[in-house]
Amino acid sequence: MNQPLGTVDRLLVDESGRRPRADARRNVARLVEAARIAVAETGVGVSAHEIARRAGVGVGTFYRRIPSLEALLAAVLDEILDEIANLADQALEDPDPWHGFCVFAAGYVRLRTESCGVNEVLGGACGDALTQRLGDLRARIRRLVEGAQAAGAMRTDIAWQDVPFLLAAAATGERTLGIQAGSRQWERNLHIVLDGLRPSQTSMLPGSPPIWNDPEPEFRTSPGDAGAKGSRSA
Repeated sequence: MNQPLGTVDRLLVDESGRRPRADARRNVARLVEAARIAVAETGVGVSAHEIARRAGVGVGTFYRRIPSLEALLAAVLDEILDEIANLADQALEDPDPWHGFCVFAAGYVRLRTESCGVNEVLGGACGDALTQRLGDLRARIRRLVEGAQAAGAMRTDIAWQDVPFLLAAAATGERTLGIQAGSRQWERNLHIVLDGLRPSQTSMLPGSPPIWNDPEPEFRTSPGDAGAKGSRSA
């Protein structure tokens, strides 16, 4: 069975079917790696000149080897979304639904924390370009959540739509309110979130679950909702 093409191969494919020269493949591989690092550090607004500089090639080489900046960024982001999808698929195969969910959550939050671009994409920064990919990821997360709930490992008073927001909240920047994040801050955040997802003595959640499929969603928050706090036993 044919294996799916990697990012470099997808970018090198042309209509002639000719095999690219070794130096062309090396340059494209360097551009892909540079693009991935640049997207992680600066986001999806990175320029072709910046990627070429990081790869150690001229911008002329960039445009000889890459169809367009948009094509390169799309290929890099597809590669990262493939990694997230693979994490979810492995988690869905775990015989312990809670363990599978936790492993996925850790990988997902790590990628969001380490890559500014991934955080932007998962937040919808690319508009309709990745609609199908994000829909596939939503479906996987829903299955993970509902599987853990069916196994009695996750509280059932939350909606699956709550979980992407909770995982996004666990991803953190380096500073907030002048406080420097710890070296494993996102892991600490995630542990707190996961503890909160476990069945225990809980209070009624305020408001309604998040909406993702309404073309014109309306979010209403009352003062009482904003100030409500849940309580748990230690």
